[in-house]
Amino acid sequence: MKKDIHPVLHEVMAHCACGHQFPTRSTSETISVTLCSECHPYYTGAQKYVDTAGQIDKFNKKYKNNKKA
Repeated sequence: MKKDIHPVLHEVMAHCACGHQFPTRSTSETISVTLCSECHPYYTGAQKYVDTAGQIDKFNKKYKNNKKA
């Protein structure tokens, strides 16, 4: 392997939006994520909508009368 071409790996704490933290290694010094295994619906079994600016309501309103039989 060639010397001095590989990035430096740091031991960092990844911070999730739910407040959970977990250790990992990364080339960047900080990691912030929006979903992790503690809050992701696939792992928790609970369905959770992340609705920013009413996008679900906007979609339902737009296609409410557009149902096909």
